[in-house]
Amino acid sequence: MKSLRSLTVLSATVVTFLTGQLVRAQDGGRLKIGFSIEAMKGERWQTDMASFEARAKQLGAQVISGDAGGDDDRQFQQVQDMIRAGIKVLVLLPHDTATAKASRIVDAAKSANVKVISYDRLVLNSDVDLYVSFDRLEIGWLQAQYLTKQAPKGNYVLIAGSPNDEGAKTLHEAQMKVLQPYIDRGDIKVIADSFTKDWMSSEAYLSMLKAIDSSQGNIAAVLASNDGLAGGAIQALREHHLDGKVLVSGQDADLAAIICIAQGAQSMTVYKPVGNEAVVAAEEAVRLAKGEKTRANRTVSNGKEDVPAILLKPIVVTKDNIKTTVVQDGFQTLKSINQALSADQQIK
Repeated sequence: MKSLRSLTVLSATVVTFLTGQLVRAQDGGRLKIGFSIEAMKGERWQTDMASFEARAKQLGAQVISGDAGGDDDRQFQQVQDMIRAGIKVLVLLPHDTATAKASRIVDAAKSANVKVISYDRLVLNSDVDLYVSFDRLEIGWLQAQYLTKQAPKGNYVLIAGSPNDEGAKTLHEAQMKVLQPYIDRGDIKVIADSFTKDWMSSEAYLSMLKAIDSSQGNIAAVLASNDGLAGGAIQALREHHLDGKVLVSGQDADLAAIICIAQGAQSMTVYKPVGNEAVVAAEEAVRLAKGEKTRANRTVSNGKEDVPAILLKPIVVTKDNIKTTVVQDGFQTLKSINQALSADQQIK
């Protein structure tokens, strides 16, 4: 198998290696940037990668990108290959933000004088140069605030993300700050509250089945931290004829979630214009590669230091504003949404 070093001298190359995982080097001159994603599963990260690569190419940068397929060791090896290929900046979306497996990637980059941008998830206890993401505290607040306005009383099920993702914990903490006064008054009772391995919808489905069984279906709302988890919960609710009767939150504005919102099975999602996040990350990576200052306007502690950060603003999407948010931005299309809907559900 050829090394990345030899392959990256080619222009517009597409290289498949490491058991089918994808690493691409786009033509764009000598300025090289690495973008390492722990797993390209789902619509979200594919959109990010496409937006990032397009903007970096516009700025004259060459992108070497890696999909580790959820394997921490593979991600570490891919980043080492990127470093050998001569990247100046690494944009890193790690699998596990809280362990040494994530920080060792940062350490390897920094030891080679490669700047590191922690993308969407903040690597803890590490020497990263910049954090680019959306404000998770606000996302959690938006989710819980929406549900409590619609259902200020009743049984709640909380389905959080991965226990190894610090962002999932931040979301959960923000949600609980909104819920706690309702809980203290006895208006809301949390009957199930669990984190979900690797944000897997199948695990959310099983958690939801247990909650339905234990409560005999007496549930007012499901506070699902993202759309994948919401989808798993909705599947369980449908099997018990509870879809559309129980409020369900989400995050990411995936196509399946937008369709569920239009159908009434999901109540809301938090839309993060991920194209903006990826574009900002690409622009900041080029800035760092050129030795320029970033546009960070705040800091976020990662346990070791206060990391310069750019946190973008999320948006609530409901049935009433699908057309003026995700459709208007081109994130989803009316055609894709409507072809899955019945005539009376169509978005006009």
